[in-house]
Amino acid sequence: MEKLGYCEGEQCERDGCSGIIELEEAEDCSCHLSAPCHYHTDADMWCPECGWRAADDPLCVRDISAISVGGPFALVETKRRVLDPTKIDWISKMHSGCSMIKEGVYPEHLTWQEVEKEVKGTFGGRFEHFGNGKFKYIAYTD
Repeated sequence: MEKLGYCEGEQCERDGCSGIIELEEAEDCSCHLSAPCHYHTDADMWCPECGWRAADDPLCVRDISAISVGGPFALVETKRRVLDPTKIDWISKMHSGCSMIKEGVYPEHLTWQEVEKEVKGTFGGRFEHFGNGKFKYIAYTD
């Protein structure tokens, strides 16, 4: 398996591409009003040679890094993370007061029962999608 670039300064390596991964330029920046602006915090990695973008790559996802409830609204901060298709790997997303979404990847030789053992909620759950090395599971937590 080839080592693909995902971080700034790494070589792309997608289909033999020799481009270097860069951070997109922020357009319509509003940092002068409230820094950092969402144009900077949501900027993606991309390869100027082949056009690959992290936002379009199903393995490059945003995972919850912090949840703050100090103000009038809850704030969920996310960070980029690359899912590893050589193992069962997923991110958790909020769903309801008693469930969560676990969306991720798995080695294609595994069965849905083997994947469910890893992602099952306290009170079970169900697959919304399973196949081609990707899954979406609703885990019942309360």
